[in-house]
Amino acid sequence: MNRRERRVAAKQSGQVTPAALCQAGFAHFQSGRIADAELCCRQALTLDEQHPDALHLLGVLCFRAQQPDAAAEWIGRAIKQTPKAEYLLSLATVLERQGRLEEARQHYSHALTLKPEDAGLWNHLGNLLWQLGRRNEAVLHLQHALKLNPDYWEAAHNCGMLLLELGRHAEAVECFDLAEKLNPNSAALYQMRAVCLSAVNRFEEAEADYERSIALDPSLAETHNNLGLLHWRFGRLEQAFACFDRALALRPDFHAVLNNKAVILLHLQMLDEAFATLHRSLAVAPNDAQTLFYLATLQLLTGDFERGWLAREARWRLPSVGLVDRGFAQPLWLGEPIAGKTILLHSDDGLGDAIQFARYVPMVAALGAKVILEVEPPIQHLLGGITGVAECVGRSSSPVFDLHCPLGTLPLAFGTRLDTIPLAEGYVPAPPAARVKAWEDRLGPRNRFRVGLVWAGNPDHKNDHNRSMALRTLAPLLDCDVQFVSLQKGVRDQDRAFLSERSDIVDLTEQLTDFSETAALIGCLDLVISVDTSVVHLAGALGAQVWTMVPFNPDWRWLLNRDDSPWYRSMRLFRQPKRDDWARVVNDVRLELEGLVAVWRSRQDQSTLQGPLCARKMTLKPNSSVSAN
Repeated sequence: MNRRERRVAAKQSGQVTPAALCQAGFAHFQSGRIADAELCCRQALTLDEQHPDALHLLGVLCFRAQQPDAAAEWIGRAIKQTPKAEYLLSLATVLERQGRLEEARQHYSHALTLKPEDAGLWNHLGNLLWQLGRRNEAVLHLQHALKLNPDYWEAAHNCGMLLLELGRHAEAVECFDLAEKLNPNSAALYQMRAVCLSAVNRFEEAEADYERSIALDPSLAETHNNLGLLHWRFGRLEQAFACFDRALALRPDFHAVLNNKAVILLHLQMLDEAFATLHRSLAVAPNDAQTLFYLATLQLLTGDFERGWLAREARWRLPSVGLVDRGFAQPLWLGEPIAGKTILLHSDDGLGDAIQFARYVPMVAALGAKVILEVEPPIQHLLGGITGVAECVGRSSSPVFDLHCPLGTLPLAFGTRLDTIPLAEGYVPAPPAARVKAWEDRLGPRNRFRVGLVWAGNPDHKNDHNRSMALRTLAPLLDCDVQFVSLQKGVRDQDRAFLSERSDIVDLTEQLTDFSETAALIGCLDLVISVDTSVVHLAGALGAQVWTMVPFNPDWRWLLNRDDSPWYRSMRLFRQPKRDDWARVVNDVRLELEGLVAVWRSRQDQSTLQGPLCARKMTLKPNSSVSAN
C-alpha cells in the first residue's frame, strides 16, 4: 500500500490524518502554543514524512526559534514537494534574515510568478531590491503594490521613504499623504513628510508637520532638530537655538545637534560657547568630519591658523562640501623637500579660493619643483601667467607628475600663521595693455571716478542668502557722482528690472568671457565695491583697490573686528554691525566713497590724476619664501 492509499485508509477508518494534524498545529501556532504546534507537525511527519504543510510549518517554527538554518532546510523540503507561493515567501524571508539577499530575491520573484496580484509580495520584493541597491527597480515594485492595494500602509510608507532617499521629494510627499490617510497618528511619518515638504520649498506645511509630529510624540529628538534647521534657514536663530536645546535635553550625546547649535552660536558671535559646544561634540564623536570642519572654521575665523588648517582637511570627508577626491596614486605633498620633482597643484573649491591660494604657487616653484597648475577654464588663462607656473591645464588633461597638492591645502603645507601670510600684491600678472585699452574704448572718456559693482554671488552657494544682496539695496550708493560699471555676471530676475532702470550703470558683462577679461576691465577702474565673491579675490590679487562688504557672520578668511585683510593689502572691509543690516554697510560705503571722489576731483582739477589704482609690483612680507618681481 502506497502513501496515498494509507492516508485514504486512515481517513476511512477514522484515524487522524497529517492534514488534520497540520490544521491543529497551525491553530496552536496562531494562539502562541508553540510546543503544541511543533508536536502536531512531528506527528504529521510521522504519518507522512514528506507532507508539505507540515514541513513548511515546522520551518516557520524553527525560524521563530532563531534557528534559520533548520528553517531553511525544512521549508526547502516543502518547496520540493509543492512550490506554493507562501512557501517561497517564507523561504525568501529566512534567506533575507541570513543575509543571502540574491537567493531571497529569486524566491520572491518565483512567488510572484505564482501570485502576481499579491500586493504583499510586491512590497517584500521591493524592500529586498532596496537592500540590494537596486533602488529604481524597488520603487517600481512598491508603486505596483500600491496600485494593487491603495490601502496598503506599509507599501505607501516604504515607497515614501525610498523616494526620499532618492531625492524625489515631490513623489515622496504623495506617498506620505496616502500613508497619513491610512494612519494619521504616526509622528515619524509627519517628520519624514516635513523633510520632503521642506525640500520642495513648501516650508509652511513642513513647519506644520514638524509641530504635528512633536504633538504626537515630543520625545523624538530628530524632529526637534529638523524644526530647528527650518527655523535656521529663515534666520530665526533664537527659535532654532531653542529647538536644538530641546533635542539635546532628550539626547545629550546627539552630536549632529551639538554641531548645529555650535553654528548658531557662531552666527550669534558667541564664540566661546561655540568652541565649548564643538569640543563637547568631539567628545561624543572624536573623528566626526563635520565637527572638525566647523571647528576649523572657528579656529581660522579667530586667527588660530596653526590648528585650523589641519582640522580643515576634514572637508574631504564631507559630501556636503562637494569636494572630489581625485584618487591620485601619487602622494600628497605637505611641505617635504621637492627639488627636481614635478608637482600638480589643483583647485579644490571655488574660483575665488583658487585665486586666493594661487599666491603659494611661486613659493612652491622656489623650492625647486616644476609646477603644473590645474584650474577651472574661467581662470586658466588668468592664473597661467603666475610666476613659477610651468604649465596651466584644465581638469580633463592628464599631466605626468610626482606629487600633488590641492590649492586649499597649500597653507597647511607651508605652516601658514596669521603673521606669515604671503601678502603678495599683484601676484596675478597685469592684463595686456591692448586688452585694457579695448575696455577703455568701450567705457568712453574718463570724466568721472569709475567704480565696479558686484552685489550678488553664485545663487547655488550654500551661504548665498547671507553674503548677497538685492541691487535695490545699493540705491543710496548709486546717487554718488560716479561712473558705475557692473561686474555682475548672472543678473537675477529680481535685479534685472532695477538694472534696466539705471542707465547710469554701465553694463558690458556679456563681453566678460573669462576672468582675464574681467581683470582687464578692473584695470580701467578706480575702485571695486563688491560683496564676498570671486571678484574681490581677483581685484585683490591684481593689487587693485577693492572694498568688500561682508555680513555680520563673515567667511573665515575675513576674520573678525578689522577693516583690513591680511590676504590683500589693497582691500578694505565694510562689516554689518548686526545680522542682515546691509543698509548700514551701504551707508558707510557711500560716505567713504563721497570722500574718495572728492579727493579724486581735487586731483583732477590739479591735473594730477594718477589713473586706476592698480599697483603692479609684487611685494611679500619678509618671512615669505618668494622673492619680489
